[in-house]
Amino acid sequence: MLIARAPFLIIGLGNPGKEYAQSRHNVGFMVLDRLAERYGVAFTRYEQKAFVVKVASEQGSLIFAKPQTYMNLSGQSVSALVRFYKVPLEQLLIVYDDIDLPFGTLRMRPGGSSGGHKGMQSIIDRLGTQDIPRLRIGVGRPRGSKAAANYVLDEFNGREKLDLPYILDRATQAVQDWIRFGLAEAMNRHNLNLLADEP
Repeated sequence: MLIARAPFLIIGLGNPGKEYAQSRHNVGFMVLDRLAERYGVAFTRYEQKAFVVKVASEQGSLIFAKPQTYMNLSGQSVSALVRFYKVPLEQLLIVYDDIDLPFGTLRMRPGGSSGGHKGMQSIIDRLGTQDIPRLRIGVGRPRGSKAAANYVLDEFNGREKLDLPYILDRATQAVQDWIRFGLAEAMNRHNLNLLADEP
């Protein structure tokens, strides 16, 4: 039986503060901002340590959230939101960056480990399960000896900035398709390298 009354909760991960706004680590926030734009809403509410906006849709109530706890403590806000809104985990989606995926790659999956992503690990620890749907957005690995921790806090380079709007638009569409059609269909449509797998 479908739980029609329970809301969909879409959470983008990132770090608060203007100094991090354009960093690779904040692509989750970037997607949520685009999602809010598409639905004609803005993040004006603050609750459960996150900026939150609610949307009514044909699929039911949607809640978009951007935790403000800093990345490594994301689980504090996410777990509080899940409890407060009584969201079943299959209707929760976490959107975040992944250095193990090439830049421009989208990967949606129903669960799994954090892959070393500290924000996702915090969420797994707080919710007590790895069965958390997520959309990972590839930001690539640093070249040379640069530490990954510093790399993800840098802004995208010049070439990446040219491709980024397209990638964010496609990631936003992936979230919308997850809401409308479910995880399997969204995976079939959007699990690809946007810069290599399409003509």
